Amino acid sequence: MTNRAIKAWYLVHKWTSLVCTVFLLMLCLTGLPLIFHDEIDALLDEQPPLADLPADTPLLSLDDMVAAAVLAYPGERPLYMSFDIDRPVVNVTTGPTAAAAVDQMHITPIDRRTAEIVGNIVEEGIMHVILRLHVDMFMGLPGELFLGFMGFLFFVAIVSGVVVYAPFMRKIAFGTVRTSRSRRLKWLDLHNVLGIVTLMWASVVGLTGVVNTLSTPLVDVWRRDQLTALVAPYAGQPPSERFDAVDAAVRTAMAAAPGTRPQFVAFPGVRFSSNHHYAVWLRGATPATQQLLTPALIDSQTGELTAMASMPWYMLVLRLSQPLHFGDYGGMPMKILWAVLDLVTIVILGSGLYLWLGRRRTSIDARLREVDSGGRAGSAGNVAEPAE
Repeated sequence: MTNRAIKAWYLVHKWTSLVCTVFLLMLCLTGLPLIFHDEIDALLDEQPPLADLPADTPLLSLDDMVAAAVLAYPGERPLYMSFDIDRPVVNVTTGPTAAAAVDQMHITPIDRRTAEIVGNIVEEGIMHVILRLHVDMFMGLPGELFLGFMGFLFFVAIVSGVVVYAPFMRKIAFGTVRTSRSRRLKWLDLHNVLGIVTLMWASVVGLTGVVNTLSTPLVDVWRRDQLTALVAPYAGQPPSERFDAVDAAVRTAMAAAPGTRPQFVAFPGVRFSSNHHYAVWLRGATPATQQLLTPALIDSQTGELTAMASMPWYMLVLRLSQPLHFGDYGGMPMKILWAVLDLVTIVILGSGLYLWLGRRRTSIDARLREVDSGGRAGSAGNVAEPAE
């Protein structure tokens, strides 16, 4: 590349890094405990244990679960139903209206064998605070989109850093840390080397984080595009007020897609369904397909399957990005790897901030000569910082 091109890439790397570093540090620090959120939640779980019943105890109807949840919160209607993976429990979400805000909803775990409520799920505590900081900084959709933009700048900083570092690396051995020079220069070399080592991981986590921040707009696009087309025959009809046939709806959906399991049910009128259907969201039964969801629309009045369509590509990208972002695909070994790489990224971001705060007055031309010479230009007290 010409010096002019390197100079342009250097400035791109410098300013994108400066803008996003503090926010990326916050995301890395909050993301570290979120990698182990399942284990931490289990450790902090104070819910009462389930009744000790024989393994072959039959499961009661899902409609009985809905009735128990509505009885616990009179005046509310069912919104969603989700299924625990490792125990016979369903979680019924209720609220005063279909458009109820999150703080108006109640999530009630119910034992499917007895229809008894087993504790409650409250969105509070330290893990909830950490999650909200990581997701939207308590600012809702604007906070999500802002953090998504910071993630995009992070990816640009990664790409521009590689472009700037490449000519520098051609002149020295990979992984070189110039320990004979100043402490600042050693931190610069360490910053560059760790950045290259974690390049692929940081890119994947950064981009999946950006995709996750687009969850709300993408769901809105899906509703406007695919869902509207699927429920077009119901246009002009009043919204359904029937919520007592969820058990039959789930059985109908599973019969239409053998080998799948219900992930959650969206009741008529809520965001993930239509005004006239139970939307039974089915997931694959294998590790390779359990992240892929297929919605089955069941007419809440007749109980008939009216539509089942694979999710569009952008919703599949969103669905696959969520567990990949937190390393949920490969069990504990992958979580540990994600945590180690997260800690390394914290060192990279922290060292970049240190290099900026302790910067010395050096012309860009001098920095470019340092890049071009592989770190041999200039003196120990006046060195270029090619990837700062």
